[in-house]
Amino acid sequence: MKFRVSWFLTAVTLLSLASLAAYASRRSESQAAAAAVPQIEGPWWTVATNPDLGPIEGPPANQPKLAQQPVDFAIWQAVDGTWQIWACIRHTQCGGKTRLFYRWQGNHLTDTNWKAMGIVMQADPNLGETPGGLQAPYVFKVGSLYHMVYGDWTHICSAVSEDGKTFMRQLNPGHTAGMFTEAPGNSRDPMVIRIGNFWHCYYTASCDGCAHRGADYCRTSRDLRHWNPSTMVAYGGRAGGGPSSAECPFVVAYGGTYYLFRTQHYGENAQSSVYRSKDPMNFGVNDDSHFVCTLPVAAPEIFVDQGQYYIAALSPDLQHIQIVRLKWAVRKV
Repeated sequence: MKFRVSWFLTAVTLLSLASLAAYASRRSESQAAAAAVPQIEGPWWTVATNPDLGPIEGPPANQPKLAQQPVDFAIWQAVDGTWQIWACIRHTQCGGKTRLFYRWQGNHLTDTNWKAMGIVMQADPNLGETPGGLQAPYVFKVGSLYHMVYGDWTHICSAVSEDGKTFMRQLNPGHTAGMFTEAPGNSRDPMVIRIGNFWHCYYTASCDGCAHRGADYCRTSRDLRHWNPSTMVAYGGRAGGGPSSAECPFVVAYGGTYYLFRTQHYGENAQSSVYRSKDPMNFGVNDDSHFVCTLPVAAPEIFVDQGQYYIAALSPDLQHIQIVRLKWAVRKV
């Protein structure tokens, strides 16, 4: 009799443990399915407007139908507390690829129409940069030093600043600015984030061997100067595989995972696709399993100020840079 009771109690215990394990598994799967999704919150406000460039005002003389436009940009806070924007202005009369960097300054993040500060950088062919080829600056701070990465049409380059306003290029032993490039060329739109013991630089380039289609790549580094070989982290899928289907990659760490914002369209039909992955080196190559949503923005930059997330992007008419609050909503995906 005692044996039967003991056996019965053991069976009940095992059944209970199995039920608890099944419940825990279902709950874990449910929590995994309920993940944070970025959402635009509230009205946009304009912080920068297409500038007057004086004698080199666009359009280019040989392409009079191309309107001058502020495009990919960086936004950050300088040492003195002022907010800074550097943007690539394209379709100017500066020559070459028609692009240069322009700067604005604002006293408060929520101010509108920040003060235009003028042209701050143009390509220097003597340093190996493509004439008129400056693209997509991105600025981040490490300790007391500001770092900027940018494209020169072929390479990814870098510069540093102590005050967050005036930057000096970092040059190689051969007195050139380019740190690395991705065959067959036009490496552009870099951004950098620290993950673990490595800096991760995400950027766009034409895909070697796939008819010049755009893809997102990542390289890692311990010192921000010497970079490991590249890994393709995103390409194709529902966002497409065209030459501009993987523009302006921007990676955000949130909720123990990583989000990639990847632009497909500029202008009135602006679109950026968002992907989520626990592996920052894999957001899907011809694979949509990491897809989260799309946002009606182009060239987004995401940042945090006093605990509030914001997203900055280009206006639909490509004549302004604007900012809006960003929230993370938890819903089934």
